[in-house]
Amino acid sequence: MAETALPESVVGTPDVWRLRARGCWAEAAALLAPYCADDPGAARQRAEILIEGCFYHLDGWAEAEDALRLAEAVAGTDEERGAAASERGYLAYGATLHSVRDRADEASAAYGRSAALLSPSSPGRPLLDFRRGLVAQNLAGNPAAARAAFRRAHAGAVAHGDTFLTSFTWRHLAGLAAADGDMAEARHGFAESLRLRVALGHLVGTPAALLSLAEVSADEEAAALRAEALRLFTLLGSIPVWLGPSLA
Repeated sequence: MAETALPESVVGTPDVWRLRARGCWAEAAALLAPYCADDPGAARQRAEILIEGCFYHLDGWAEAEDALRLAEAVAGTDEERGAAASERGYLAYGATLHSVRDRADEASAAYGRSAALLSPSSPGRPLLDFRRGLVAQNLAGNPAAARAAFRRAHAGAVAHGDTFLTSFTWRHLAGLAAADGDMAEARHGFAESLRLRVALGHLVGTPAALLSLAEVSADEEAAALRAEALRLFTLLGSIPVWLGPSLA
């Protein structure tokens, strides 16, 4: 199942990050709310966080939509409008992926608008590439295009020092490697993703990383990884909700 990754700017906000990393998206968004009317960055980050919560809870779409509309309204530069368009595409992609409503055309249009607005050197380009890779993988069924997009995203994330996004690009490249039967590359990528999430303290993203690594590991190691994934999943109140059947 697909996940979401946020720009390093959010990771760099300690209080917001600590809450987000533990799955407290409403609380993290509340910290940003007082600044959103006057600060496009805060408005965009709040929308990003609420959209992420949708992907983990499979709920909260209307609140995320409202937050995104505010972010779009206060964006004043091409960079800000491009980042907001990327979020618009991601919210539309999520609604389509999880069968809330088919918004695939809206996602495609928003990503095109984001690409036109963000400069080639923008720190938001790797995230856009990653999200376009998810569309190619999960909506278009085009693994070759997904792999190319994930590789661009990975190179950009590393170049910009975006460790959080790098944990996602490692994981999704590893998933494609596993699908191709390259278990060594898959294990390496999943292990790197897990290592980065643990280092960042991204607790809510760690169960999925553990489970992915378990799927390409030997039986004894896989059992230990699955047990730890289940422990964390239970600790977090059974989120992400889509992970439950895999841990049953």
